[in-house]
Amino acid sequence: MSTIQILNKETLSDKKYPLKYITFEKPGEDGTFHNLQKEVYFRPDAVAVLLIDEKQKKLLLTKQFRLAAFLNGSDSGYVIEACAGLIDDNETPEQTALREVEEETGYHVSELEKIAGAYSSPSGTTEFLHLFTGKYTSDKNHEKTKGLKEEGESIELFELSFEEAREKLKQGEFKDIKTILLLQHFFMEH
Repeated sequence: MSTIQILNKETLSDKKYPLKYITFEKPGEDGTFHNLQKEVYFRPDAVAVLLIDEKQKKLLLTKQFRLAAFLNGSDSGYVIEACAGLIDDNETPEQTALREVEEETGYHVSELEKIAGAYSSPSGTTEFLHLFTGKYTSDKNHEKTKGLKEEGESIELFELSFEEAREKLKQGEFKDIKTILLLQHFFMEH
């Protein structure tokens, strides 16, 4: 049984997903209880997929505008990242991964493999992130932009050779944590 006691939940915003101010009580190391307050964003769980073409030794990433990155100092707000999205109700992480790859890239995935799962930012959001790799077949004639227009998405496809991606990773050019984790996992094995 948990020794954490939720004392109060106040909704600060409920525009898209709930942002709550939570007062709770938890014991310290000496057993003394402490009252604490934290803001928590109740965001749905998500997936991220690193797309790999082993034959042509290429990786497929996406480049899209992220307002939060722009507001936190990115000059353009455009971030290069693995294909990703939120899990819809009644969907498994695997179903979401396949759907998101199709929506964001237009490619079909084979050999989807879950490599890890982790909280994306456990001090402030409930989001749990499922990380996958998936096989795709690169096609030089494939569209270079995708995304769901009704969601305002304009996603540029960003294909890199294994070596280009490894070098960009070493140089710290990627600014998205899920992408960095997926690439590090990939390069541990390649």
